[in-house]
Amino acid sequence: MNRGVGRAIALVLALALWGCKRETPAPTAGSEGGREPLRIAVIPKGTTHEFWKSVHAGAVKASRELGVEIVWKGPLKEDDLKQQIDLVQSFTAQGVSGIVLAPLNDKALVSSVKAAAGAKIPVVIFDSDLASEDHVSFVATDNRAAGKLGCAHLAQKVKDKGGAVVLRYQEGSASTNHREEGCLEALKAEGVKILSDNQYGGATTETAHKASESLLLAQGATDGKVAGVFTPNESTTFGMLRAVEKANLAGKLGFVGFDASDKLVAGVEGGAIDGLVLQDPFNMGYLAVKTMVSHLKGEKVDRRIDTGSKLVTRANMNEPAIKQLLRPELDQWLK
Repeated sequence: MNRGVGRAIALVLALALWGCKRETPAPTAGSEGGREPLRIAVIPKGTTHEFWKSVHAGAVKASRELGVEIVWKGPLKEDDLKQQIDLVQSFTAQGVSGIVLAPLNDKALVSSVKAAAGAKIPVVIFDSDLASEDHVSFVATDNRAAGKLGCAHLAQKVKDKGGAVVLRYQEGSASTNHREEGCLEALKAEGVKILSDNQYGGATTETAHKASESLLLAQGATDGKVAGVFTPNESTTFGMLRAVEKANLAGKLGFVGFDASDKLVAGVEGGAIDGLVLQDPFNMGYLAVKTMVSHLKGEKVDRRIDTGSKLVTRANMNEPAIKQLLRPELDQWLK
């Protein structure tokens, strides 16, 4: 072979190799250098409340930014513990890249999460804590502080006017338990008498409405014996709102609740609700997925990530930052 032909062949080979490198996409968090994208299961407590729709939207935003696949699947109602356990076990058996979980019960999900960790599937817990160390991070509101925030406001409304009742959510829910305990601490610190703190509203607005009616009746609310009420999540707040309105007590007693929906926002606007403690569910879903992806990439992640909370009243509900929390724009992520 003469020297000129050799140079030509070498040039052709070099160009071919250069072309192959150009056609191979640069590695991303999702592709991991050409392999299948990361597949992350996101399991909420339920799927019907507005809170979880915002979480879903935030998770979708993170998945699009980071080039990963999320599978959003949770129980329809927030009392279907068996279905949530089955979902964790199913995704573990499928070998997903990671699981992002809002546990319905702080103890009942421990063994399933432990099994996922044993199968080398990392778990990020969000919204509500888990009584174990088998997860890489916990992304949530500081719920005790949020409960204190709401009931410090309630205490100023009812101080020297009478006692207050706390309608709890359901046993085993760590997030709402911490809110309830934070609320009770704030009320007691201000000298507000606690009339009842051992009744539960349950996972639906229907059960919460019935429990609210029974509680108000038992404590003589229509006779002016209840000065204020606190509810720790969306379903209990809406159930209590319906009971308060039905008993013609709207605006006559102090009322602080948790989370937001169109009907609860209308309750604040109309004066039936004095305050709503708002989390940032969109940011919670976004950060939970982002934290999982960072962990899967080998990056160090914080063990505890606080997503914050704010108190919404008639006085501040039209501020831009509050309006975004009250009515987040979800369509671009969910439709």
